[in-house]
Amino acid sequence: MRLTPRIHDVYVGRNVLLTVLVVWMVLLGLDAIMALSGEGKNIGTGSYTFGHALAWTAYTLPRRAYTLFPMAAVIGALMGLGQLAATSELTALRAVGLSRRRIAMSVAISLSLLTALMVVNGETLAPWAQNRADALKASAKYNADMTTARYSGLWAREGGTFLNAQSGEEQLDEQKGTRLVLHDVRLYTLDPEGRLASLTYAATATHDRNGWTLNKVRRDVFGERSVTRQVVESEAWNSKLDAAALASGLVRPRNLSAGELKTSIEYRKRNGLDARDYEDTYWGRWFYPLNVLALCLAAVPFAFGSLRSGGMGKRLFLGMLFALGFLLLQMFFGRMAGALKFDYRIAYAIPPLLMLGISAWLSRRRVG
Repeated sequence: MRLTPRIHDVYVGRNVLLTVLVVWMVLLGLDAIMALSGEGKNIGTGSYTFGHALAWTAYTLPRRAYTLFPMAAVIGALMGLGQLAATSELTALRAVGLSRRRIAMSVAISLSLLTALMVVNGETLAPWAQNRADALKASAKYNADMTTARYSGLWAREGGTFLNAQSGEEQLDEQKGTRLVLHDVRLYTLDPEGRLASLTYAATATHDRNGWTLNKVRRDVFGERSVTRQVVESEAWNSKLDAAALASGLVRPRNLSAGELKTSIEYRKRNGLDARDYEDTYWGRWFYPLNVLALCLAAVPFAFGSLRSGGMGKRLFLGMLFALGFLLLQMFFGRMAGALKFDYRIAYAIPPLLMLGISAWLSRRRVG
């Protein structure tokens, strides 16, 4: 089989690519409209306005495009190939000696261009834009002196005290409520003249219904010519910092690049923290191109059988069935990996291999 592209490869690839782009834009537009309408409940909270909601939605578009692309790829591939099958163009290509494998390669190569673009987007623009969106919302809703730095975690201010936390998460407590847990916390307290009065380090800062608690505390108090160190296991922290505002400002795993995720996983494992959410997102990034390829290749056999007859509705239904089935499989194995604590690489490899296996079996049976 010749690997150099021929005119029929360009023709098939172009038709599939155009269909995928149309489907992708429709899905992205619908998702953005739903997200913007969902932000209506936040308008009026603090200084959050419709303009903030519009800006927040615009910032989230790169991340939404990345998330929706696998679904758009499989639906668009099925619709594009189905259209060629319905007009007997695939039959004509087969009649001149073009194999199913060659047609599948044409589809895969054309979609690999968009997949590569989305991989770059997922590592650069999407995390940056999502972080900007979250910071914009938190600042407008809570009117808080708060920011998220890429390499130094969460920063917040309350009067003359500056808080820095490297990471954090919301957890369920025993009363079925939620609590915020910040890790590697540093509190910088300034005196009225702007000099550093004390530096407090806490392994964790926890907020629940009883307020803030600092754990494993080490505090250095600076005098005119001396430094005094205080060490306590746990103490209450009289602070009015809004836990909801801080939680909204935390960097989510999905907002990190693969390199930052790897660093976060190593950091959390060194400190005995739960790294499963970060591992889930990290390996999802690595398997992203394989997922797109597997989905589209698994859909190709249907173009030679069940898609020769039936209208656009049938092709759209099959495309959605493929995409949703794959997403459910991936979610199931991902949750199982988190619950049973087995390797996420295995969990992410099973769905695409299973889809390709089913497709190969259906292809041998000549579906349709």
